[in-house]
Amino acid sequence: MPKELILATNNAGKVAEISGLLAGQGYRVSSQSEYGIASIPETGLTFVENALLKARHVCAHCDAAALGDDSGLVVPALRGEPGLYSARYAGPDAGDADNNAKLLDAMRDCSGEQRKAMFICVLTLLKHELDPEPVIAIGRWDGTIATQPSGDHGFGYDPLFIPDGFQQTAAELEPRQKREISHRGQALQALFDQLS
Repeated sequence: MPKELILATNNAGKVAEISGLLAGQGYRVSSQSEYGIASIPETGLTFVENALLKARHVCAHCDAAALGDDSGLVVPALRGEPGLYSARYAGPDAGDADNNAKLLDAMRDCSGEQRKAMFICVLTLLKHELDPEPVIAIGRWDGTIATQPSGDHGFGYDPLFIPDGFQQTAAELEPRQKREISHRGQALQALFDQLS
């Protein structure tokens, strides 16, 4: 993997999480916002398509490798919602609290297995805009949706997501612990495995 990486995101939570995962690896990580690159519409129909769109967009504006990330929460009982629209589930200008409130409302009649969910993360590494061989890695983190938010760490749906094998939400885990076991941590490890 190139030692200089631009993350194709303006999401501060994603930047912090990926930077934390790469901290001891000798990589210089920056976000597209540091280069004045605006976000592009996520017009793909899958996480893979959106991650590629984002990485290609950044590569088109910079002479450096880009790491695209598209991720979201998938709830099978809601036919995959919020899915690709996780960040804007409650509307284009919605914040995390709005999205969490909408999810809880949508799941008010769900119980037991119906509360199962998974976080999906797709990372795509492009060396340049026309790179014909993108490296694509996928991470999946299974869990359950809580009935109310809890915890101050993390972002997005972390206060509602209880990972399998845990009693607390992702937002109650220590950031380092969460990074190591999360969908994003798994995807990054899968990326390293492919590159090695």
